[in-house]
Amino acid sequence: MDIPTTLKHKPVIVVDNYENVDGRNAYSSDAKGLSLGLAQWNDRGKVDISAKVWRHTGEKWSRQSEELPLYRVLDLAILIARARLYFKEDAYRHEGLHDRQHPLIDRVPLQGDAMSVAVCESNEHIDEDIALFYEALARDDELLGERFHALADILEKLR
Repeated sequence: MDIPTTLKHKPVIVVDNYENVDGRNAYSSDAKGLSLGLAQWNDRGKVDISAKVWRHTGEKWSRQSEELPLYRVLDLAILIARARLYFKEDAYRHEGLHDRQHPLIDRVPLQGDAMSVAVCESNEHIDEDIALFYEALARDDELLGERFHALADILEKLR
């Protein structure tokens, strides 16, 4: 089930198969996907990135907000980190910052399956949106880098 691209949140980096790795709800979750994209609250001239958990009622996409379980927050952290790594190490190699023939960025093994991280090719404005996403990510690089370093230090202590 493809994440909607016609709503106010504009997906750029997506996990379309999140229901397969959604913690204890794996393979039976109503959380169908995760995305990082252009925030719905963007004002003219100011672009922010947001993360979204896409829920589906079985009949339609839900606007229901939700509290996130800790593992889901970590899944989002993995998605954010992988997206940042993609834009740091791989995106510049492709015209338009993505490989149209191979949108899959990575498969991150979780719970016997893998979270598929990919460029959202079904977004009809992906070329424009991915460029805006890249600019916003670069603008927030210091904020994100600081948090990644803090998280890495804490995770190292958990080993």
